[in-house]
Amino acid sequence: MPLLLALETSTTVCSIALYKGQQLLGASELQIEKSHSSHITVMVSQLVENCGATLQDLSAVAVSGGPGSYTGLRIGVSTAKGLCFSLNIPLLEVSTLYGLAAQVISMTPNPDRYLFCPMLDARRMEVYTCLLTHELQEVEPIAPVVLDEHTLEARLQGQPIIFFGSGAAKYKSMVNTKAEALFIDGVLPNAKTIGALALPKYEEQAFEDVAYYEPFYLKDVYITSPTKSVK
Repeated sequence: MPLLLALETSTTVCSIALYKGQQLLGASELQIEKSHSSHITVMVSQLVENCGATLQDLSAVAVSGGPGSYTGLRIGVSTAKGLCFSLNIPLLEVSTLYGLAAQVISMTPNPDRYLFCPMLDARRMEVYTCLLTHELQEVEPIAPVVLDEHTLEARLQGQPIIFFGSGAAKYKSMVNTKAEALFIDGVLPNAKTIGALALPKYEEQAFEDVAYYEPFYLKDVYITSPTKSVK
């Protein structure tokens, strides 16, 4: 059975998990902002060792590929690519939003009754979002969306939609009178669902090109000029 290491760094959560096939061997998580760069390699080494394995035993590395924080994604992808290069193993990518949705789908009774809408905060009234079925089929594609009271208005007239993720609270106050809109608080990205979703990709050999892979930033990165002149 393959030994898969999963990394999730797309938000302030730094999360890793280790799977042997479908079996979760262990996981580690920090919810300390700006902790990714200084902790992730130590977390990986400790988790692999605590699970009785070595880095050389890894079959592949799976990474949360975005959308999300530019810096967080860069750190996760750089760590994953470094491991893949040095160990000569494949790289797997799983959408951050799909990972969020998989968590909620797994704990929802009769999930086929609902659509699922993960939302990641993208500052101000904007979110990164998509709309998925219980089988993770896209009803609305991944996109940056500026929220208002008409967002997904037509969809809410049909099948009930479950909203979750760091951006969902922004939308909740706009639609709190609509019975079709359901909200779950406290759903954060984690590497356990990234690893679980990566296994079928590994079996299908749906690998990324380690040399050229880039995370799905979704929006261009804006670099601002310093406000003070440098003397």
